[in-house]
Amino acid sequence: MAHHHHHHGHAHKCSDDVGELYSLFNHIDTDKVSCLNERVSGSANKIFKPWDKRLDRTDYVESDADEELIIHIPFTGVVKLKNFMVIGGPQGASPSKVRLFINREDIDFQNVNDLKPVQEFELAENPHGDLEYTVNVAKFQNLSSITFHFPGNLGGLDSTSVYYIGMKG
Repeated sequence: MAHHHHHHGHAHKCSDDVGELYSLFNHIDTDKVSCLNERVSGSANKIFKPWDKRLDRTDYVESDADEELIIHIPFTGVVKLKNFMVIGGPQGASPSKVRLFINREDIDFQNVNDLKPVQEFELAENPHGDLEYTVNVAKFQNLSSITFHFPGNLGGLDSTSVYYIGMKG
């Protein structure tokens, strides 16, 4: 019987002490983070927080015209990505999927659906901030930037909310 490989990565639970150790938070150029379709301009910059603040619900980004969000995240240097975490909004407002692109600054709603992501993941609600998604590390070396495309949410709502994106390298 042939072994079947799926391309959606997997989630696993993580422990707190490991979380802080490999965080790329200090490598994100937060002033240059940009978001397309955010309801409040500049709100996406605030979803990048230290690991121990990931459950803080004060700041979040919410989509505006429809449920899609594109968040472009430049790094201050070259990094590699091993895994990431997304904490979304309550009552179905969490993203249902993410499509990841690397080292591209030209992604917008005109071209995003025509481009093949480096990797994509089905996302689960993550209210406790303990689900991580492991990327295919070989494809996520030498990153100067990463773009997260959230095409929809778990509840099929008009708007998607993200409270936290964390990355480890």
